[in-house]
Order: sequence, then structure tokens, then C-alpha cells
Amino acid sequence: DVQLQASGGGLVQAGGSLRLNCTASGDSLDNYSITWFRQVPGKERNGIICIQMRGGSIYYANSVKDRFTVSRDNARKAVYLQMNNLKPEDTAVYSCAARSFMCSSTYSGMKYRGKGTLVTVSS
Repeated sequence: DVQLQASGGGLVQAGGSLRLNCTASGDSLDNYSITWFRQVPGKERNGIICIQMRGGSIYYANSVKDRFTVSRDNARKAVYLQMNNLKPEDTAVYSCAARSFMCSSTYSGMKYRGKGTLVTVSS
């Protein structure tokens, strides 16, 4: 089993940057992909970026392409979401989730889901 925890959220001004961490305990992440999701209260949860832990392929949603990037550290069982040029519409609860091997943006398809961290972007 894998337990996931997102951290690093906070308050940032528009145009600023923030790095979120997704750390895992339990089994190795080598055979998983990690997707970052975000959810605004009252709205659906959306997958925004995914990285395959084996090989490092990355998939972006159009809404974050060119502003967000993701990296991994398999040895530390960690995934990092670097968010640049943040906008007020990026305000949401961000969480990470794991799925075996291939990336997916569908939350219901995740095998393991972690609790989120709140990111607030002020204008």
C-alpha cells in the first residue's frame, strides 16, 4: 500500500510561485504514476498534471501548461509540483493521487489518494 500526503500550500500573490510536495510512505512509487488534482469548493476535482515514476513522462492540462511543471525523486518517494506565474483562478485545494503505471486525469481511477493542501492566490 501507499499513503500520500500533499504539503506546501499557502497564500501567494498573483504572479508568484509556490512548490508543492507529494510524499509517500509505504511501498515504492516506481510502478505508479502520480497525478496532481485541484478542486475549488463546489466544483469538480480536475487532474492538472501527471508524471510517470518509471521513465518520467509528463502530461499537462492546457490550463497549467507553460506555468506548472512536475518532477520526481523516486528514492525519496516524492513528487514536486512547481507552480509559477500563479493566478487567482489557481486558488484551490491541491492533492496528489497514484495509479498503476499509466497516467490518468480521472480521480475515480486512482488507486491511492492523499489529502490536499490549500493554495490561495491573491490578486
